[in-house]
Amino acid sequence: MSDISVAVAGVGNCASALVQGVEYYRENDTRSGLAHPELGGYRPSDVEFVAAFDIDRRKVGRDLSEAIYAGPNCTGVISESVPEQGVDVRMGPPLDGVASHMNEAPAEESFRVADRDPVDVAEVLRETDADVLVNYMPVGSQEAVEYYATSCLDAGVAMVNCMPVFVASDSEWGNEFEDAGLPIVGDDIKSQLGATVLHRTLARLFDQRGVDLDATYQLNVGGNTDFLNMLERERLETKKISKTEAVQSQLTEKLDDRAIHISPSDHVSWLGDNKVAFVRMKGDGFGGAELTLEARLSVEDSPNSGGMAIDAIRACKLALERDVGGPLSAASAVTMKHPPVQYTDEEAERRFTRFAEEKSP
Repeated sequence: MSDISVAVAGVGNCASALVQGVEYYRENDTRSGLAHPELGGYRPSDVEFVAAFDIDRRKVGRDLSEAIYAGPNCTGVISESVPEQGVDVRMGPPLDGVASHMNEAPAEESFRVADRDPVDVAEVLRETDADVLVNYMPVGSQEAVEYYATSCLDAGVAMVNCMPVFVASDSEWGNEFEDAGLPIVGDDIKSQLGATVLHRTLARLFDQRGVDLDATYQLNVGGNTDFLNMLERERLETKKISKTEAVQSQLTEKLDDRAIHISPSDHVSWLGDNKVAFVRMKGDGFGGAELTLEARLSVEDSPNSGGMAIDAIRACKLALERDVGGPLSAASAVTMKHPPVQYTDEEAERRFTRFAEEKSP
């Protein structure tokens, strides 16, 4: 089987974890940390990076193997031996990819936009024969995400949209990818075992056990640039929608908007790439007896989504081989918070397994 040629838009912490993770599984023949060690005949080690785009001067022009460790990245080291990739990070269009306050942050956390002209992303995707583009634009980058989506359509490249700008789950964009015969998986990457998955599972448990969920919140803090970017609340609208609907979808009766609050709450610099989530749920059990559940989850944020990204990439490759275009509903439901169709996690996994083994999207 041929390698999966992957381009990355945004060489931040998540891209760093993904590149390091591919090398880790190339070096270590292990199933540990993978929901799907093999998917349709493809393993994580079959991913090959052929192009990368960023706007930070500490990354643009450097080989991808070096750029993934450059500031302001702060994720932990998965692999200390990522070889030179032969992939120079190209200058992408800044557009709305940088919130204004990011330029005022301390030097180790802020963006320093490179003094270079942006490349034509679609042209680079064609030149490098990319199969899939993985979008890691910052939260709130509506124009930038749409630019990369358009570039995929122009270049004939599949897309994995890891950010909460709705593309796969938007009917107009979904139709454009379907008409072009190009698969897309999105939107807003789930972690392997993160706050959203935990909260969804607990909400489903309440529902299945007959406990009426009255109110719930999920608050998240972290120290990476994702949390720093989200201090600008205007950039959070689609993120809050994505995380909230992921939990609401598991309930037979949705909660009133005032009874559910899910949102990033603050940036704590010294946490680095560590993310801490606080979940509280209040419900009524038998005879109206009150029940309260509180949970705290601490995770290394960026590697936590790497396995899901690799699953989404491999799903796109399988769809390309099968001439299946448009949003991949099963793959999106497993790997994303805001897929075109929400299923329970069990149903999503069943459909995804069938897709990998057969020819259904």
